[in-house]
Amino acid sequence: MFKPVDTLDTMDKRDANNGAYYVAANFESQLPSPTKSKSSDENTERGNWSNKMDFVLSCLSYAVGLGNVWRFPYLCYRNGGGAFLIPFIVMLFITGIPLVFLELSFGQYASEGVVSIWKVSPIFQGVGWAMFIVSVLIAMYYNMIIAWTLYYLFASFAAELPWSYCGDWSSPLCFESRSMITNCTTQNGTWYNSTCYTVEGVGQQMYNNIINITNHTKLLDNKSPSDEYFHNEVLDISGGVHEMGKVRWQLALCLLLAWVLVCICLAKGIKTSGKAVYFTAFFPYVVLLILLIRGLTLEGSADGILYYITPKWELLKSAKVWGDAAVQIFFSLSPCWGGLITLASYNKFNNNCLMDAILVSVLDCLTSVFAGLVIFSIIGYMAHELQQPIDKVAQDGAGLAFVVYPEVVTKLPISQLWAVLFFAMLVTLGLGTQIATVTTVHTTLKDQFPHLFRSARTSVYLLFGIAFLCFIIGLAFCTQGGMYVLQLFDNYAATYSLLCIGFVECIALAWVYGADRFLGDIESMLGRRPPNIWSYSWKFIAPIALLVILVFTWVDFKRTKYSDEVFPEWADVVGWLITLSSVLAIPTVAIYKVIQHQRHNDSSIIQSVKALAKPTPEWGPALKEHRAQRETVPGSLPETYESQVPLTLGSKNSGLANVNGQVDSSRC
Repeated sequence: MFKPVDTLDTMDKRDANNGAYYVAANFESQLPSPTKSKSSDENTERGNWSNKMDFVLSCLSYAVGLGNVWRFPYLCYRNGGGAFLIPFIVMLFITGIPLVFLELSFGQYASEGVVSIWKVSPIFQGVGWAMFIVSVLIAMYYNMIIAWTLYYLFASFAAELPWSYCGDWSSPLCFESRSMITNCTTQNGTWYNSTCYTVEGVGQQMYNNIINITNHTKLLDNKSPSDEYFHNEVLDISGGVHEMGKVRWQLALCLLLAWVLVCICLAKGIKTSGKAVYFTAFFPYVVLLILLIRGLTLEGSADGILYYITPKWELLKSAKVWGDAAVQIFFSLSPCWGGLITLASYNKFNNNCLMDAILVSVLDCLTSVFAGLVIFSIIGYMAHELQQPIDKVAQDGAGLAFVVYPEVVTKLPISQLWAVLFFAMLVTLGLGTQIATVTTVHTTLKDQFPHLFRSARTSVYLLFGIAFLCFIIGLAFCTQGGMYVLQLFDNYAATYSLLCIGFVECIALAWVYGADRFLGDIESMLGRRPPNIWSYSWKFIAPIALLVILVFTWVDFKRTKYSDEVFPEWADVVGWLITLSSVLAIPTVAIYKVIQHQRHNDSSIIQSVKALAKPTPEWGPALKEHRAQRETVPGSLPETYESQVPLTLGSKNSGLANVNGQVDSSRC
């Protein structure tokens, strides 16, 4: 850690060592000092991670979420099995790692939240507000998924798992032994009224009448108890998004508990969340390993795994496969949400963020592949039990977590144990992502209004306020039509908007601020300049890839639906408004900034745009020794940088002196 030193001594050392101020300061920091703070934080005003592991696990817990378990395995088998790993890995290096490294280094260099960090180019501050809005939207609906998981976790302690039988909530379509229906169909029979009818048994005419009856009443669409339990008991789902119905108080209590857990993990900021991630990051791997070992002992599991990893090379010719790989990488690593910038902003200045970016990205992808082995070992067993093809059993999303797997555990010995482990794992996976998302919202508001929320007490009040407001709004997800509302948020809150945000972010940092200049900033942190491949990636490869993903996602657009219920057009219009709520922040803030600049400086639009595109005098590292450290790195610096290196004060936000030791009256 660099220790603040006396101004006069500092200037002498800069002269004697030809500007190598940071070397002398670093040397001094190694000497024992009776006045040295007991805190290990470099930035005592804002705070730092207690140690590097807290940060790495926070990033990993943030990136590894529910999608790794219930989305990637489904995509993998649908897009060529083992062959899908080729485009998946290619996209990891084209879009994944470069964007993660960009955001981690950006946040670490400036030590600021997603809005205040845009001192780098104020005209793009709307990007920060867009990230903030996306994080708010995600925080509201993502906790509802955790609430469902908590509901199932509590239900798993029952003497008999409630989704193992057709209860009071069941419809006439509920049937506990679906394998009997499957066997009937295999024998060219028709299942009706709990009986299997064949031509040989009842004759052709009677058999035709039974087929007509079943086709008319749709009795062939029998449903499992787990399906009925989720939709009829847990959700008490309505007929569509137009029927919101009443609030389910059981779900409301689970949602409240989910927010309480988030508040406990963030009660003391990163000091408590940094410890919570040791559980939320490691526990899912323990459970996945246990489930894999158990899954491999089940009959049919080998068929499921073989189906999962067997490559279908011909599918690599399909553009859709490559598009799915790019989309999955982008949304799995979670760049452009603001979380990575926020988490990195609490790093110490000289942390090796390049290694962190590579480590987190690779581990996230390996987790997805590992989770696929677990899920398909279980799906293979399920297909064997039902005597159905694997592709008829495999599902993604909520269908896998709350229908397929709950049905599987009912067929296992000590089914309550496996249910508790699985849903406890989903809770921790969800909390890991939710903690970082709420941290983004919390940190942004603290950095924007430091005079209100910088103290420990007011910071906690702010956290409680965020949780309370999100809980109140989140009650909409607890209604009978809440699943439909959640589908709208899931489809529109963080899809097109994130791609637009990521594209503008690359343009702002790589082109307007300058990729070479940004590499110089990183060099001041790492002590060595990263290869120029990163510059080419940020300037060309990543933006083009984001545009391609955006076009692919647009072309692949489908009306929102849940199960067989297609949403009305007005619902999709509401969804697009959700998307625009964040994206429009980018041009709106830019226009506002230009108008304000014109009003105060009597300049033209072009002059204002050029001025606002440049870094402000406050842009740069948070501490004075790190600013001086940046000045020693060869290469171009921002125009305002040289005249704004406060060497007499410890924080860039509180400094009023320039390098000549004179007071800058423009900042008084």
